[in-house]
Amino acid sequence: MRNKSLILAVLLLSLVPCVWPQATKAPFLSRHASIAAGSHGVVVSGKPAATAAGIKILQQGGNAADAGAATLLALSVTSVGAFCVGGEIPILVYSADQKSVKLLEGQGEAPRDPKAIAWYMKHGIPDGDVKAAAVPGTIDAIVTLLKLYGTKSFEEVVQPTLAILDAGGPTWYIDTGSGERIETGVHWQADLAVTYRKLVDSEKAAKGTRQQKLQAVSDRFYRGDIADALEAWYIEKGGFLRKQDLAAHKTPVVDPLKTTYRGYEVYKAGPLTQGPYLSQTLRLLEGFDLKKMGFNSADYIHTVIEAEKLALADRDEYYGDPNYAKVPMQLLLSDQYTNMRRELIDPKRASLELRPGDPYNMKATRPPTITGPWHGGTTVMCVTDKFGNVIAATPSGLSSTAGVAGRTGIIHGSRLSSLNTFAGTPNVIQAGKRPRITLSPTLLFRDNHPVMAISVAGGDQQDQAAIQVILDYVEFGMKPEEAFSAPRFSTTHFISSFSQERAELGSLSLPNALPEEVQADLRARGHVITMSREAVGGVALIGIDPKAKQATAVGPAAGEME
Repeated sequence: MRNKSLILAVLLLSLVPCVWPQATKAPFLSRHASIAAGSHGVVVSGKPAATAAGIKILQQGGNAADAGAATLLALSVTSVGAFCVGGEIPILVYSADQKSVKLLEGQGEAPRDPKAIAWYMKHGIPDGDVKAAAVPGTIDAIVTLLKLYGTKSFEEVVQPTLAILDAGGPTWYIDTGSGERIETGVHWQADLAVTYRKLVDSEKAAKGTRQQKLQAVSDRFYRGDIADALEAWYIEKGGFLRKQDLAAHKTPVVDPLKTTYRGYEVYKAGPLTQGPYLSQTLRLLEGFDLKKMGFNSADYIHTVIEAEKLALADRDEYYGDPNYAKVPMQLLLSDQYTNMRRELIDPKRASLELRPGDPYNMKATRPPTITGPWHGGTTVMCVTDKFGNVIAATPSGLSSTAGVAGRTGIIHGSRLSSLNTFAGTPNVIQAGKRPRITLSPTLLFRDNHPVMAISVAGGDQQDQAAIQVILDYVEFGMKPEEAFSAPRFSTTHFISSFSQERAELGSLSLPNALPEEVQADLRARGHVITMSREAVGGVALIGIDPKAKQATAVGPAAGEME
């Protein structure tokens, strides 16, 4: 990525006409969206203040990585409960200069103390408690993004967030689980501002290159006095994390998973996330004429849901931290396995069982390993710049009841609840292991050019929404704002990624706007139907027209630079 001087203005506006595939005539739900379009750079995120932070950095000559870092930092203080400093961020980055896509795995680990792991296996992973906190992944992920792709300093990209904190907002509440909400107090904003200024001071005091100065930011957080303060809080609150866990943390930078669909290239995070099941689903669907079936017809919905069920079953059976689990990714995506699994989709009957396959022995099905017993927030961000760089990230922190870490102002998530306690399974909790997260940004390319960046909030529903956005665009020629607003359907026919829960098998949630005859057809095929007014997944996306060099951002809060 490179930097050029820009003096540009922020503008939130209606869609500027662009050249896109032929538009579908499908009916759309009325869904509020902020839309921005331009050729100099757009930002979309879960909060207007965070989008404004990213736009400000673009105005100051920063590139997509700089703007992404600023947006993420601002989201960490404006989307508390959905994302926080103690959370995690998988980040997909396309570098126009390098003509390559990389994945920054901004995910923290479980404690390394074997006694802690033994406690979890005996007592379970308490949802929301400090014991469910993983090592905070946010700061090192942002530093890594800046080191590898950015041009700005940490001091520069954190300024918009400091302005938000100095203004004293927003207030954060803890949900006690009994309907009561407890205000944590206003001091956390001032305390977090002090922590961020300590990081800035370390960057300014460090000797050497820009990268070495940025590394000083991460070192102070994970290996310095801030880590000391966090460890003291962990001990006080009965948590298992220690300074050695923080000190060992480093954001891996890896090649993403790349697959194709109808001539498009799809980039996803690997099996550390649920992302590959999107790729598996698209591979299965490529054998059907979805366009001929028609948008949201009974045949279309049935086929997509049945393909998702098969891919989700493989997710639950095989995905986990690849540093600890052998994940047969190439086999799962192979032609032989895909063709065999595709034959399981009955066009007339809904599946009412979990059906993972056996890629090792190339068998269509095998009994699921996890059979019970069963036990009882995320935000979005995408950025482009005038240089052609594109970033999609899905920041999260889950909601935690642990409170603020002493006087650091740092709030933790409860991501360890995405691990399980089923011994011998790929996602069982182990010392230093990273949870298999639902967070799964997407980049879509055509002829080696990015055409769409997608980020979705919504736990297990994230990639179900992303799959439909891709199909809306590729199969039905929808524009970005149409794909955003198009009615979506979903299933909970899988093992939950949180608290080891499993929903009813055969479930299918449909949008209320769906015609009665379609609903009746799907019921007749055996789907367990519920109707919903709610949108599936909190989608944010950027559509990119390579020929017109125009980008359109659609989502909760979109901004453009002229």
